[in-house]
Amino acid sequence: MRITAKLIDATTTALNLLLKFEHPADAVLSTFFRDNKLLGQSERGFIAETAYAVLRRRRLLEHLLGKEANSRRLVLAALTRLSGVSQRQLEGAVGEKELKWVAELKSRQTGDLSPAEQADMPDWLTERLLAQMTPPELLALAQGLNQAAPLDLRVNPLKAGREAVLARFSGEGIAAEAGRLSPLCIRLKAKPALQKHPLYVDGSIEVQDEGSQLLGYLLAPRRGEMAADFCAGAGGKTLLLGALMRSTGRLYAFDVSDRRLARLKARVARSGLSNVHPVTIANENDIRIKRLAGKLDRVLVDAPCSGLGTLRRNPDLKWRQTPEGVAELARKQHDILKGAARLVKPGGRLVYATCSILPEENEAIVAGFLAAHPDFKQVSAQEILAQQGIALACGEALRLAPHTHGTDGFFAAVLERAV
Repeated sequence: MRITAKLIDATTTALNLLLKFEHPADAVLSTFFRDNKLLGQSERGFIAETAYAVLRRRRLLEHLLGKEANSRRLVLAALTRLSGVSQRQLEGAVGEKELKWVAELKSRQTGDLSPAEQADMPDWLTERLLAQMTPPELLALAQGLNQAAPLDLRVNPLKAGREAVLARFSGEGIAAEAGRLSPLCIRLKAKPALQKHPLYVDGSIEVQDEGSQLLGYLLAPRRGEMAADFCAGAGGKTLLLGALMRSTGRLYAFDVSDRRLARLKARVARSGLSNVHPVTIANENDIRIKRLAGKLDRVLVDAPCSGLGTLRRNPDLKWRQTPEGVAELARKQHDILKGAARLVKPGGRLVYATCSILPEENEAIVAGFLAAHPDFKQVSAQEILAQQGIALACGEALRLAPHTHGTDGFFAAVLERAV
């Protein structure tokens, strides 16, 4: 695609909006594209990829630019230092003066980088991660988080088989392969628009990260049981749980957001599930929760968290999140887990999960819960996955990361209530 002055200007304007960090990056770009309807699909892709490159590698670029670091220079630096755009490709898009600056920037040395600059993370986050891992381990994690995420799909076993879907994609020229971990995962080599694909329209496939799919296998709900997705959101994991139950029993989808559950209802209809019951609650102490106390076989708590394990998709989160925000989330996570545990009957299973990489949102929450609830014990995530034919050496708790597993960063602990 030809790079024009108009395209550089539009990318700079979009980045200006993103760097305010007032709203999630995907929402900011959606609004920007809605306000700029004349931009074509390839232009939108260019703007999004360049802006996200800046968000991912902001510390490195700002180190390189120093006092020159404004939105336009960050765009040009991302194009030339990260995306491999040549001076020749920029001719006509920028003036002679800027072309000379680009030539100088291409040969500029990075010099000494701090650990945070090497990892492209804020100082506070770098310090917390270095408290639990070595500098080489941090850099490996950061490199994984600073890559764009692949597009993972989950096959709906009520409607299709993975091999059949792979064969169909192959016949249609869509490059795809079976996921390494989840029995239902398909990973696409590119990112085709699938919203109008017949398999998506009829509910045979859903978009879901492979790591997220494993949470369903940790809960492992059975036919005819009573289960709950306690923080259901838009319901990706709810749909998986319903399918694993073969649309039998009763599956509650609890959430505090009417709007999110409204989106779930449309997805449930497409999926063919008849056992899902969306319920809007005020909080974890809602009367509708208390009425079900001690009655459920399985409860999944995919708790609201910092989202720092999803930086491949949401690189703005590392700049928008704060230590104070994490502390507030940890208090919520403690309360939510405590509230959800009331639902679990003797002998039942509770899975606590986040897409965070911070111990204070993960291990610390589980340890605090177990200390206060002696009737619960933690069981091996590795053994539960192995029982379902998923070979993953994770030990007691599930910890996933992009550089080791090719997934988003996830944590999950399996807790079972004594009989």
